[in-house]
Amino acid sequence: MNVVVRHQAEALASLGHEVSILTRRSAVDQPAAAQLAPGVTLRFLDAGPAIALPKGQHEHWIADFSSRLGELEPCDIVHSHHWFSGMAALPVARHWGVPHVQSFHSIAADDSTPLSAGERAESPGRMLGEAWLARESDLLVAISAAEAATITGRLGGAAERTAIVLPGVDNTAFSPAGPSSGTPAADDRGYLLVAARLQPLKGLDLAIAALAGVPADLRPNLVIAGAASADYDGYVTELRETAERLGLGAQLRLVGPRSRNDLARLFRDASLVLVPSHSETYGLVALEGAASGVPVIAAASGGLREAVVDGVTGLVLESREPRVWAEAITGLLTDAPRSQRMSVAARKHALDLDWTRSAASLLGVYRRLLGPGTGQIASGSRQHHRAVA
Repeated sequence: MNVVVRHQAEALASLGHEVSILTRRSAVDQPAAAQLAPGVTLRFLDAGPAIALPKGQHEHWIADFSSRLGELEPCDIVHSHHWFSGMAALPVARHWGVPHVQSFHSIAADDSTPLSAGERAESPGRMLGEAWLARESDLLVAISAAEAATITGRLGGAAERTAIVLPGVDNTAFSPAGPSSGTPAADDRGYLLVAARLQPLKGLDLAIAALAGVPADLRPNLVIAGAASADYDGYVTELRETAERLGLGAQLRLVGPRSRNDLARLFRDASLVLVPSHSETYGLVALEGAASGVPVIAAASGGLREAVVDGVTGLVLESREPRVWAEAITGLLTDAPRSQRMSVAARKHALDLDWTRSAASLLGVYRRLLGPGTGQIASGSRQHHRAVA
């Protein structure tokens, strides 16, 4: 979500618009505001303690965030990202008399949906809040057709008020490896890459179990890049214990969060990118892998069916059986011509998707709401958009 918000904001600004990104202060040393790029200002609002909080605790500070937001100068349009922000921002947008746009980025499953191992149930407040936002927001923006179907089917959002704006990818930062590119692994096995927040929803245990099924003489290392989630204490230890139990302790590399540049290097030098998530509204990691010219093996979950062109830019697997994943990994590792064809196709696919195109699509959504005269937006008038993240 953070990648989408920032890159769309910067692309909107490059098209001649002013964007303020508002978020909760999570550290005492965060300034009141910071300039991220020309035309893009990041503002920190005081709501709750100035510390990082587990996701589930943010719900307690929605009202405070809404109050701080209401103290700011009105803007032309308010676009909320995730349900916390929407609950805080929709009443303020109504008070200001400006349109409210809602993006969810993830949507709570209903009570009948089985949880993955270690996953915690969502609060009733989230499910009710998302349904309210789907009914009351002026327009809903989905990141994929799969998410749009969830918005209309599960939340009851009106199809005529739901628009799909695909994300983009930085095709300069995420690009294929050059001839002299090295591999950061400690030996010549190469590595599979998973880039994700460390939580059960991301299916990291499946990636480890799948690696165990790859023949030992072929088996690469597994690099997992991402921050540990504060909501799941002990999950990192569980992953390490799983790897040890399967005899993979030396081949699992938990490298923690990485800068965008470091992450791009990890992508371009990987043999394959794995996205074993139980649920993804789109799967931006899969698109970043494609931009890097690396085949992606992804779960057939939500928007991943759209992010990966099955059999062309990678493989989309319906099964979550580790054996099936191991066979897919082994097949691509041992079929260099097929992997190379996928690499070329993946890069070509990504080149058709960039953040300027994504921002232009988003401007089309805003134009639907701002009424007569919005043609001026296309000619570069300084419209002021406020993204609440």
